[in-house]
Amino acid sequence: MYRLFFNFSLLAAICFVGFLVDELAAEPSVGNRLSFDRDIRPILSENCFACHGFDANAREADLRLDTRQGAIEEGGAIVPGDPMASLLVERILSTNHDEMMPPPESGRTLTAAQKKKLRQWIEQGAEYETHWAFTAPTAPPPPSIDGVAHPIDRFVRAKLDANGIAPSPPASPATLLRRVSLDLTGLPPTLAEVEAFEREVRTDSDAAYESLVNRLLASSHYGERWGRWWLDQARYADSHGYSIDGPRQIWKFRDWVIDAINNDLPFDQFTIEQLAGDLLPQATTDQKVATGFHRNTQINQEGGVDPEQFRVDSIFDRVGTTGTVWLGLTIGCAQCHDHKFDPITQKDFYRMFAFLNNQDEPRLTVYPDDVDAPKLQAEKKRIENELQTIVTQHADSVATWEQVLDDDDKVKQELAKEVQKAIGVDAKKRKLSDKLTILAASGVLDSLDEIKTKKARITAIDRELAKGVSTMVLSERSTPRQTTVFIKGDFTRPAEPVQPGTPAVLHPLQSDQELATRLDLARWIVADENPLTSRVIANRIWQQYFGRGLVETDSDFGLQGTSPSHPELLDWLAVFFRESGWSMKQLHRQIVMSQTYRRSSVVRKDLSEVDPLNVLLARQNRLRVDAEIVRDVALVASGLFSPKLGGPPVFPPIPDGVMALGQVRRSWNASQGEDRYRRGLYTFVYRATPPPALNVFDAPDGQSSCTRRIRSNTPLQALTLLNDAAFYEFAQALQRRIEDEGLESAFIRCTTRKPTQEELELLGQLDSLGAARALLNLDETINRE
Repeated sequence: MYRLFFNFSLLAAICFVGFLVDELAAEPSVGNRLSFDRDIRPILSENCFACHGFDANAREADLRLDTRQGAIEEGGAIVPGDPMASLLVERILSTNHDEMMPPPESGRTLTAAQKKKLRQWIEQGAEYETHWAFTAPTAPPPPSIDGVAHPIDRFVRAKLDANGIAPSPPASPATLLRRVSLDLTGLPPTLAEVEAFEREVRTDSDAAYESLVNRLLASSHYGERWGRWWLDQARYADSHGYSIDGPRQIWKFRDWVIDAINNDLPFDQFTIEQLAGDLLPQATTDQKVATGFHRNTQINQEGGVDPEQFRVDSIFDRVGTTGTVWLGLTIGCAQCHDHKFDPITQKDFYRMFAFLNNQDEPRLTVYPDDVDAPKLQAEKKRIENELQTIVTQHADSVATWEQVLDDDDKVKQELAKEVQKAIGVDAKKRKLSDKLTILAASGVLDSLDEIKTKKARITAIDRELAKGVSTMVLSERSTPRQTTVFIKGDFTRPAEPVQPGTPAVLHPLQSDQELATRLDLARWIVADENPLTSRVIANRIWQQYFGRGLVETDSDFGLQGTSPSHPELLDWLAVFFRESGWSMKQLHRQIVMSQTYRRSSVVRKDLSEVDPLNVLLARQNRLRVDAEIVRDVALVASGLFSPKLGGPPVFPPIPDGVMALGQVRRSWNASQGEDRYRRGLYTFVYRATPPPALNVFDAPDGQSSCTRRIRSNTPLQALTLLNDAAFYEFAQALQRRIEDEGLESAFIRCTTRKPTQEELELLGQLDSLGAARALLNLDETINRE
């Protein structure tokens, strides 16, 4: 909970505005029992977060209101049931400039209603209940509403009915087709898909839609769409970051994420493998690749840096990211001191730090399925030993030949250059290849066929092994590092040692080990007892579909976060997610099959007063698609789209001069052929100089975890769609479509609906290239209705 400090040495710690004596003497208002979390905490948070005079090194002199024990213990701030005997009230009533709280310079005031609530709360016993997010979710039965079958719709409709709001009508079939296609695969429907869906809808609209959803969830492009969602949170990019920002190779982790999501890997296992895949019994290569999640931290390549400083900084990032992504808590705020609002101590932070402080950071070579690397490596070693045996058997004869050469420089100079080079190497430092070269030139052997055959096999083996791809992973150290609290977060100021552990406010950590490991942490995160993970992820998935989570502060479920707009629905989704076997596909299906998702997004005047932000979900929300999908839509519309999955990142055209903007000028050789037209997901991203077409549409830069993309609206976006080299190329391809198929077909490719006669006439006034550029620049083309 929030912290409110009374520092008696400085006499000025709490930022409350005082009650008046006559108000305190009045009778308390009569009403329902007040909730600390719902009624009191917001007042305190609003008026008391700027405390003065707190000395972290003299905590025994401070009294805190973050817990009931701290508030009512001897000498405490509150006497339950007796406001007039509470030290809090005494300080509030004080007229002494040094004692009155808050200090006059704070400028904070309380309303009369807030004063009454605070007084009534103390008189009721000053009870503290657990914050809603720290209690395990239960699945409340959906409200019973006539004519409403889907559980989600019943929860939403109950809220609407309670506020006298009617839901919007369903979206048109074309709008719904485009919406769900973009949401589940990140790709707009093709002309053939539009025509097929229109036919099926005329027969049975519900069956047609359900069939469409099942097909989209089964598409390999579903993993790409939702893989990008997860990569945002994993702060994925293709370079090391900081000023030098050298390229890195970690795309195998990206491909692992896509495959895992396509295969509907249960989210609990998805979590465990990313946090501790290397610690699983008989860990597979894929499970080790998954640990690349926490190798996405930046690496400083500048000369003269302290490696330990930046190693520690990486772990700070990993702790904060773990807290944000899975727990929805700002754990990183406790790096330098106890959290100012949430019940997370600095010691809690460093206990989490200890889990992530015992790893090495190696690279793992991953081979294609048809390459049996261990077998090939063993064969190569055997052949090399056989060749070494041949060399050893003829060593004396070769040595005699070399002695003759030493006495005859003319003969020596007539030898091949590679032989001369091998002979020039000190005998004790010669490699096997040098020895074989000399042996072959010496004439000692009657035939070189055996050596040639063996060397050819080694070359073939090397060629196979070269197919391996290096990727960055985590690996547990055999000897753990000692972890301590860092005073004020400074790694040069270690304090008390700590063992791996989790925040005390949450459920206990279970471990069979003397020293808990990352695997224990991962299992703790997805344990049934954890009240946060299933809520946080269900909320974040919901956010993708509606542009806003049921908890708007999707990365802060703590005391400073917003309360759920539909708490029962959130808990129902969280429990459904967990009890469905942590199936992300099942959760997606449940959401998109609801009428709430399928409603029209048209803005309604009647909601402008009662629900201007559409919090109650009377309608769907219109959303600009993600930066990568802006590119994907244009690729599909133009007919250039390459459906190829996975593989190394690609380099589509970017404006000249971009790669000169960083500290180090880097090359960008535009890809040719199919790679030129890959999805935006596969574009190589330098953290310091990201591709402008992605940057301008608000793609994250990978420097920190991004759980919710912003959506801006700037002139640069229109200019990019008109003039960026890649989009101009798309327009030229769409121009050919217009010339071959007509304007109406091109319009449908871009918007999934037929144009009006007026729209056709307006576009017809442009030449075919101008019409193509206009279509790709339509607001409707880059938005999801």
